[in-house]
Amino acid sequence: MDFSVLRNLISRYCAGEEYWVDSRTVYIGHKEPPPAAEAYIPQRYPDNRIVSSKYTLWNFIPKNLFEQFRRIANFYFLLIFLVQLIIDTPTSPVTSGLPLFFVITVTAIKQGYEDWLRHKADCSINECPVDMVQQGTVVRTQSSKLRVGDVVMVREDETFPCDLILLSSSRGDGTCYVTTTSLDGESSHKTYYAVPDTMAFKTEQELDSLHATIECEQPQPDLYKFVGRINIYKEREDPIARPLGAENLLLRGATLKNTGHIYAVAIYTGMDTKMALNYQSKSQKRSAVEKSMNAFLIVYLCILISKAVINTVLKYAWQWSADHDEPWYNHRTEIDRERHVVIRAFTDFLAFMVLFNYIIPVSMYVTVEMQKFLGSYFIVWDKDMYDEELGVGAQVNTSDLNEELGQVEYVFTDKTGTLTENNMEFIECCVDGHVYIPHAICNGQILSAASSIDMIDSSPGGYRREHEDLFFRALCLCHTVQVKEEETVDSIKRGIHLGKPTSFYISSSPDEVALVEGMKRLGYTYLRLKDSHMEILNKDDEIERFELLHVLNFDSVRRRMSVIVKSSSGEYLLFCKGADTSIFPRVVSGKVEQVRARVEQNAVEGLRTLCVAYRSLSPAEYEEACHQLSDAKLALKDREQWLAQAYDLIERDFTLLGATAVEDRLQEKAADTIESLQKAGMKVWVLTGDKMETAAATCYASKLFRRSTQILELTKKRTEEQSLHDVLFDLSRTVLRQRSLSGLSVECQDYGLIIDGATLSAVLKPSPESSGSGNYREIFLEISRNCSAVLCCRMAPLQKAQIVKLIKASKEHPITLAIGDGANDVSMILEAHVGIGIMGKEGRQAARNSDYAIPKFKHLKKMLLVHGHFYYIRIAELVQYFFYKNVCFIFPQFLYQFFCGFSQQPLYDTAYLTLYNISFTSLPILLYSLIEKHISIEMLKRDPTLYRDVAKNALLRWPVFLYWTCLGLFNACIFFFGAYFLFDNTTFTSNGQLMTTNTQMMFGNWTFGTLVFTVLVFTVTLKLALDTHHWTWINHFVIWGSLLFYVIFSLLWGGIIWPFLNYQRMYYVFMQMLSSGPAWLGIILLITISLLPDVVKKVLCRTLWPTATERAQDIDKLLQSSVAELTPVSSRPSGPSSKRKSTSHLHLGVPGP
Repeated sequence: MDFSVLRNLISRYCAGEEYWVDSRTVYIGHKEPPPAAEAYIPQRYPDNRIVSSKYTLWNFIPKNLFEQFRRIANFYFLLIFLVQLIIDTPTSPVTSGLPLFFVITVTAIKQGYEDWLRHKADCSINECPVDMVQQGTVVRTQSSKLRVGDVVMVREDETFPCDLILLSSSRGDGTCYVTTTSLDGESSHKTYYAVPDTMAFKTEQELDSLHATIECEQPQPDLYKFVGRINIYKEREDPIARPLGAENLLLRGATLKNTGHIYAVAIYTGMDTKMALNYQSKSQKRSAVEKSMNAFLIVYLCILISKAVINTVLKYAWQWSADHDEPWYNHRTEIDRERHVVIRAFTDFLAFMVLFNYIIPVSMYVTVEMQKFLGSYFIVWDKDMYDEELGVGAQVNTSDLNEELGQVEYVFTDKTGTLTENNMEFIECCVDGHVYIPHAICNGQILSAASSIDMIDSSPGGYRREHEDLFFRALCLCHTVQVKEEETVDSIKRGIHLGKPTSFYISSSPDEVALVEGMKRLGYTYLRLKDSHMEILNKDDEIERFELLHVLNFDSVRRRMSVIVKSSSGEYLLFCKGADTSIFPRVVSGKVEQVRARVEQNAVEGLRTLCVAYRSLSPAEYEEACHQLSDAKLALKDREQWLAQAYDLIERDFTLLGATAVEDRLQEKAADTIESLQKAGMKVWVLTGDKMETAAATCYASKLFRRSTQILELTKKRTEEQSLHDVLFDLSRTVLRQRSLSGLSVECQDYGLIIDGATLSAVLKPSPESSGSGNYREIFLEISRNCSAVLCCRMAPLQKAQIVKLIKASKEHPITLAIGDGANDVSMILEAHVGIGIMGKEGRQAARNSDYAIPKFKHLKKMLLVHGHFYYIRIAELVQYFFYKNVCFIFPQFLYQFFCGFSQQPLYDTAYLTLYNISFTSLPILLYSLIEKHISIEMLKRDPTLYRDVAKNALLRWPVFLYWTCLGLFNACIFFFGAYFLFDNTTFTSNGQLMTTNTQMMFGNWTFGTLVFTVLVFTVTLKLALDTHHWTWINHFVIWGSLLFYVIFSLLWGGIIWPFLNYQRMYYVFMQMLSSGPAWLGIILLITISLLPDVVKKVLCRTLWPTATERAQDIDKLLQSSVAELTPVSSRPSGPSSKRKSTSHLHLGVPGP
């Protein structure tokens, strides 16, 4: 059988041909190609609907329930509920079913509401009007009805409805300007090009006559990559093939600017568009707290099973005697007698599991979800993290990792745009070793640009003058800068100065704008790109025109870009600029040593450097280069590799012209932030693509390295002198010797490590030598652990992620945080436990792919030291408190079985079992976990060392967990046996009821259980009140309101005969208990005894072994009391100035004079 026929049939009738082949063929306007061309095979593609929602009306309930019951806790409670329905259990199925129903319902409502919002957003997008060209006319339709191959017209300021290939434009040169703010955050105008063969089709009628097909790659999410070619068919001629790249592809979500209208063909639609493919969710990250919760849950599950087993065994031991097995008041039925003992034992085991199942806190999960979701708004609302310049505040993309912000041990940060402003300023340039400084000062006078070009020799020779002109022309031509002639701001036209129009430069790269503006200050002005000709104004005010033939775009692997231009004299020139390491090896002439020396000097001063070179091409060499580039651009498969090979062959045999130096200033408070993070116990690593000297200077400026820091180098330069093995072992001996000396109270040496990308590759690469103790990875990790800071330079984006992964996988398994602002930082942001994007000038890709986004690096200090600290304290208390209060709740039930013949008799009423976790004790802990502040914000920012007190999951370690569990067991014993002794002596009343002689209460099972439950509710609530440091009216309302609600509910539950109940066992029980004075005294006494050990323990520990946090709390209270005492004195002149003065003292934590 011919399988290709089968495949074509499948592709014809099933959407999804793209899953069978590597490329797709698009027929423009759905026109069949001429008969002589390839066979016409219509293909089915998705329509243009965007679907970001998870559910539909029909699948919401089953799909949502399936997702929720995949959670172990929910599935466990479902099993318990089913067991209660199937067998005769001591408690009603309502006691398990209602809390489970509550949790499932709340979660479903939350997820359903979020999905409804997504549905609304989808509808608004899918119903947008679109102009489509059909049979030579423009027809308006909905966006969702677009199909692959449709030709659309998009007007200025409209958004592209799908991914389009530009066919023609209202601009004469076939270009259009586009902003991609909604995709990557870059607000600059990017230029896109139509193929020269289609740019002449200017009207709908002309487009209708176009016969062409597009062959391109299948959809993939990379916004900056596209490979395709267009085949244009003309009568009685062979088809013309032209390459298509990213410069021809208009992405869905981008906006047309400064262009009247364009015509384009739909190439990817709906969920195939690059924007939709980038919607796909990232891998789920789990916090350390969630892992601890699951571990604790397993422990409590084992306790639950143990309790059930113990009670089952003891029950059958108790029933060994015939009197106990069938007492006179409880004879078995015949069915019970006939059942096998194993079946009876298993049924009893399940019944005990049901009775004790409340030790597993099902409501904890929904409380934690609500705490994380609501708590994340405190970051969004924080005014201190709002940036006036950008007009944005902090963003939370996921609330699942809030507490992880308080556990960070390693911070990996990018340099450019993260530590620095990414606001470039041209400082100087060097041509053949001669330095040129714009607007330099000479003899006390500021020289103009023309007279200050050469600070060394005012009359350069012919050879040098030629190189000087070539250098300035190279920087005016080798770039992707766009020129904007005028700009309207607040209805005022800018761009006209002294009656002459001036230009504004815009580019996606701040470096390029700085260089072009620097050339303008030095007398060479880039004017425009018009009709494929670049125009520059030289220092003699003469306009020079160069035909732009080819652009060899910059990429992070080559680290350079080039242009091929043709001068007015007909000379072909190749200009190239790039990193020194990518230019110097390709240079064959020029003053390399002089330029290299200047580059190294500028790098040491922290300046960003680029080298500039050129090559003159003969017509034959140019034709060969054109042929190589054309072949590479037409390749559909492995186009990038073909282009890289072509670039490598063309970019060679350079003549070095010179170098540039650009300054990227350090961000505000970047040094203070890094210093605070280091004091907090975090290790800060800088991962950058810059050269070592530039990055090292930035590290010194940002206080990552100090003057006393001994720098250890693990670089390619050193490994060329020694083997990698020897260098690693030398560094290892150095740091280990220092560590051994530090144990002898010798002053500790501070180490900093510098490693480059080439050496890192060698370290991570497995080799035959790296076995056993010779494992390079382990040695590198050992060295880096003993260094206070690490600088990784010359890093590729993938290497950044490899570094983060290496540290994550080390034996300590530390919590990592990665922060960056550009697309090259996305990989490490996704790899780290917590990823933070900075909304900088390199677009919004990092911010979109991060867990949190902040405007500036300085905001990281408050996010970690304040928000992270608070989040961790709050959720740690929430988790421990939930397990504690459920031990207090269920352990008395376990003890009660020893006094009721293991008959599975419940101690508490059904209503109390059901509402304990839902109503009586839920709100106080939720509020605590949202607003608790155990220490002031000012103190946390002033003393970063307090962060160490909560690091390494300090509050959820096993000793702390055991303390809370033991405290719960102790309290449960006090509740049960205290109430038991109150009921110790009983007598019969005249009407035959049992009356306790101690409390004068009627004795009964429900009275006893209600007394225990009352002490329980008051104790666990007051325990939380004792742990609360930050009191507001909301705390008082919720804590005392919860206790009042319990009392009112009990009075109503037991004071009214409810008609829907089959039993009235709680009637008058609570009121009768409260009518006894001794019962009141007993309740107060039991609550006091229960809380006393915890209070005594805290007082003793705070007095004898205070933690840093407790000492800071005492200092904070002293400072606040001092301010409070001095406020009346300082505020006697009751004016606003005095209020400002006292407030400032409060913020500083220093008493006023």
